[in-house]
Amino acid sequence: MSDQPSDRRRFRRIAFDARTELKQNGQQWPVQLVDLSLKGLLVQKPAPWLGKGDEPFDVDIHLDAETDVQMQVRLTHDDKGQLGFVCEHIDLDSITHLRRLIELNLGDEDELHRELGELLNI
Repeated sequence: MSDQPSDRRRFRRIAFDARTELKQNGQQWPVQLVDLSLKGLLVQKPAPWLGKGDEPFDVDIHLDAETDVQMQVRLTHDDKGQLGFVCEHIDLDSITHLRRLIELNLGDEDELHRELGELLNI
C-alpha cells in the first residue's frame, strides 16, 4: 500500500468488507474494500474510473450505522483491477476506530503496538 515493498510488510493488512466510498473533486465512487491496514487500503477498481492519481482522495469506510473511518489518501498503485492507497491524514476518532478494528483482527496486542510505533516513526 505504499511505494516501498518493505512498507507493505511492516503493516499487516486485514481483509475486511465494509461499504466504502472514494471522493475526489466532487466525484464519488462506491468501491469494494479488499483490505486495510494502519497505513492504507486496497480496493477493487470501480468502472468507470476517472480518478486523478496526482491529486488526493477522501475515503469513507462505513463500519456501521454510527461509525465511519475517514481519511485522506494518495493513490500509490493501479494494478490488476485494484487500487492501492496510502493514508496521508486521518482524524483522531477515525484512527481510534481503525486501531480497534486492527486490534480485533490481529489478535496480538504486541503486533498492534509494533505497527503503531512504525506508523508514528514515519
